[in-house]
Amino acid sequence: MATTKEIKKTKYLNPYLGGVLLGLVLLTANFISGRGLGASGAIKSVVATSIQTVDKNAVKTMPFMAEYSQAHGANPMKSWLVFEMLGVLVGGFLSGAIAGRLKLKVEHSPKISSRRRLVFALAGGVLFGFGSQLGRGCTSGAALSGMAVLSLGGFITMMGIFGTAYMLAYFFRRNWI
Repeated sequence: MATTKEIKKTKYLNPYLGGVLLGLVLLTANFISGRGLGASGAIKSVVATSIQTVDKNAVKTMPFMAEYSQAHGANPMKSWLVFEMLGVLVGGFLSGAIAGRLKLKVEHSPKISSRRRLVFALAGGVLFGFGSQLGRGCTSGAALSGMAVLSLGGFITMMGIFGTAYMLAYFFRRNWI
């Protein structure tokens, strides 16, 4: 666990500047590709490609995957969302390396173990991924991109995301503070 002195030394991007930059990236994505940002499509591309690699005919027996695979041509990995996610991973890695924060460690409250922190992170990620499929998209696509085009659904999604987070935070706060 980092000490207070170490935390104060760590420099992060101003959150307001980060928000403006995120908005500019979203605007640029809409301008260049005609679509907003989103991550769940990249996961679908990886899953469709994995299924096709194991059994070329299996995708045809799954209506959703068959539709998704056909919409992206012979190779779903050539979807621009896959390249977006690769950019996010490489950009995050480079950002951490440049800022000197690239370390293999698990940050957590002194009240819990590293194992518990990792289990909760994995469970949260799985639930979030499942929810993104039920909602037909991730928060980037549904909330940010929806709000960027002034979609009522985008605003409702964002309120639902933050409302649920505030309601559940009380019950899980001991896992991070």
